[in-house]
Amino acid sequence: MDTMLVPPWLEPLLNTAFFSVCRTHGDAARSECNMYCLDCNCDAFCFYCRSSKHKDHQVIQIRRSSYHDVVRVSEIQKVLDIGGVQTYVINSARVMFLNERPQPKTGKGVSHICEICGRSLLDPFRFCSLGCKLVGIKRNGNASFTLEAKNEEVMERGEGISTRRANITSTRRQEEEEEQQQQQQQLREGTQQDIYPPTPPPPPSTARRRKGIPHRAPFGS
Repeated sequence: MDTMLVPPWLEPLLNTAFFSVCRTHGDAARSECNMYCLDCNCDAFCFYCRSSKHKDHQVIQIRRSSYHDVVRVSEIQKVLDIGGVQTYVINSARVMFLNERPQPKTGKGVSHICEICGRSLLDPFRFCSLGCKLVGIKRNGNASFTLEAKNEEVMERGEGISTRRANITSTRRQEEEEEQQQQQQQLREGTQQDIYPPTPPPPPSTARRRKGIPHRAPFGS
């Protein structure tokens, strides 16, 4: 697997057990271990451990939905390309699941399923979770978790769009220039006609035809 497609902290994160009680702050109100440090890449820790040991680190918080670990999209998308993974709205927040969830056999009439585990999906995504996307990258390598690859793709698309727009603009500008040249040519031709107007045809003659001198018949002898 290309290490550039997957950050080094992702697989340990997916294999970490969350929501155990912190050994150091077990008596505190927020002692559940639902934090993970992307810089230290170690075990889960609680809210108080974050304040004392990971103050200036990149930390994400893991939450739970139906006994399964989820992460908010607003947090994970800052450090990971989550393209192709199904998202859900839970408690007014958009989240995604960390790992595959068991489910009964997919019924008929399902339009979208996970490419890895076959779980039914709500929308046309490729994977049901971050874990299934990781498996898909290992198998096929046709996806990526790195934001750099996503940014390069966006830039390539932007360059392609810019090129097409530039071509369209150039074509329009050329058409406008040709139209202006035609208009200027027509104006020049019209000006020449004004300076040198064509010779008008001679007016029709209105003079009456003169009658000839009358001749008398000769007298008889």
